[in-house]
Amino acid sequence: MTGLVMPKADEKTMARRAEIVAAMRAIVPGEGVVETVNEMRAFETDALTAYRQLPLVVVLPETVDQVARILRYCNENGVRVVPRGSGTSLSGGSLPLADAVLLVMSRFNRILEIDFPNRVVVAQPGVTNLGITTAVEQDGFYYAPDPSSQIACSIGGNVAENSGGVHCLKYGLTANNVLGLEMVLVNGDVVRLGGKHLDSEGYDLLGLMTGSEGLLGVVTEVTVRILKKPETARAVLIGFPTSEQGGQCVADIIGAGIIPGGMEMMDRPAIKAAEDFVQVGYPLDVEALLIVELDGPPAEVDHLIAEVERIAQANGSTTCRISGSDAERLSFWAGRKAAFPAVGRISPDYLCMDGTIPRKELPRVLAGMRELSEKHGLRVANVFHAGDGNLHPLILYDANNPGELAAAEEFGADILRLCVKVGGVLTGEHGVGVEKRDLMPEMFTEADLDQQMRIKCAFDPNHLLNPGKVFPQLRRCAELGRMHVHQGKMPFPDIPRF
Repeated sequence: MTGLVMPKADEKTMARRAEIVAAMRAIVPGEGVVETVNEMRAFETDALTAYRQLPLVVVLPETVDQVARILRYCNENGVRVVPRGSGTSLSGGSLPLADAVLLVMSRFNRILEIDFPNRVVVAQPGVTNLGITTAVEQDGFYYAPDPSSQIACSIGGNVAENSGGVHCLKYGLTANNVLGLEMVLVNGDVVRLGGKHLDSEGYDLLGLMTGSEGLLGVVTEVTVRILKKPETARAVLIGFPTSEQGGQCVADIIGAGIIPGGMEMMDRPAIKAAEDFVQVGYPLDVEALLIVELDGPPAEVDHLIAEVERIAQANGSTTCRISGSDAERLSFWAGRKAAFPAVGRISPDYLCMDGTIPRKELPRVLAGMRELSEKHGLRVANVFHAGDGNLHPLILYDANNPGELAAAEEFGADILRLCVKVGGVLTGEHGVGVEKRDLMPEMFTEADLDQQMRIKCAFDPNHLLNPGKVFPQLRRCAELGRMHVHQGKMPFPDIPRF
C-alpha cells in the first residue's frame, strides 16, 4: 500500500481495509483495483464538484462474474458499495463514501449486438450515450435520449438516473427507450428484466430499476430501442423581449397540439455565454431564446413551422430564424448543448439545478427565480427543456468567497421548493442523489418515503448499495417490516464504519 495515507485511522481500521483490498484483488487481478490516495483522486467526485470524498478502494471489474463476486463478498461481510458509471452525475449520485467500495463500470464498454430487424442495440453499461448513435447512424438510425453530456455519459448511468435530453419531449426519457436489462443483485444473483420485446409480463421491474440511482442493483447490460432518422428535421430560432413571453409561447405551442422533436429555452445570461463560446449567431438583443425543432414528412414540417411562427408572433417574438440546412439546424443546437461549459467561462463555479414544473407555470417560476436571485445575492443563468417543463437554472457563485457555496445551495433549495409549490417535482433527469436528498420531505410524506424504503429493503435489506443517497433518513428494514401486513423480520446487521 505504498503511498497510501489514511488520516486518523487506527490499526483495526487499517487491517480491515487491507482485508477488503486483498479480497478485491483476488476477484479483479492486475490494474483493476486502485487503492492509493493519489490514484483514487480521479474518482473523488462526480459532476457535482462542490462535494469530494475519497473512497475506501476503487474496483474496475471487466466481467459479470467479477461484479457478482464483488457484490457477494460485500454483502456477506457488511461492506458498502457505490456503483459508478462515467461520473457525470450532477446530483452526487456516484459520490464515493469513505467506508465503501467504489464499483466503477467503465470497463464494460462494448456494444454486444446491433439488431436492425428488431430495432434494438444491446450494450454494456459503460458505452457512452453518443456511442450508441454513432454505431448505427450510417444505417439511418439513432438513439433518441440525448443528454448534453452524451459524449461522455454512460448508458448505464442514464438508466440509473432516467436521463433525458433535448429530444425527449417527443421521443421520451431513458425509461421510454430501454427494453431490457441484465443486473446483479446485492447478493450476487444475476437477473434479466425485459428483452427485445416491447412489453414484459408481470410487475414492471424494468421501470422500477430505471431511475433507481444504484440503490437496487448494478446494471451489467442494457437493451435499448433505436429509431429511424426522421425524413426531415428543421429548427426555428425565436427571440423574445421577456422570458415570460417565451414561456407563454412554449405553453401555447403544446396547447395547440404540436409536439416538437425538441423545444429548449435560454435566458439572456445563458444566450450570451453560449454565443461567446460557440459563436453560432444567436441574437444578443433578446431576453429569451426559444429553439423549436419539428421533424417528420416535409409537408408536415412546413405546416408546423408556419404554425409555430404564428404562435410566436402572437406572443411578441422579435426575431425568427428557420434553419436552411441540416448543418444550420445542428448549429442551433450546438449552442444549447454547450450552455453548461459556456457558463463555466463566466463564473468560477456553478450549481446546475433540475426541477420540473407544469408548462403553464413557467412564467410564474421565472419571475420567482428573479426574486430569489435578488434575495440570495447570486446570479442565475437559465436553460430549460421547456417543452416538458424541466428547468436547469445555473446558479453562479465563487467557492473561494466564504459563504457563497452555502448561499448557492439555499438558493437552489428555494428554487426546488418553488417547483413543488406550483405542482412540479424535485427532479426531471438528474436524480436525487445527495443534492436533493434532504428536500424529499418537501414532496413526499413520511408514509410515501416509508413505502419507497420498503422497495429498497426488498432488494437490499442491509442498505449496502449506495447508502446516504436519495433517502433523508434510513429506516431499519425490520422496523418497516413490522409496519407491513406481513410480519416477517428482515435482517439488518450492524454495518462497519471505516
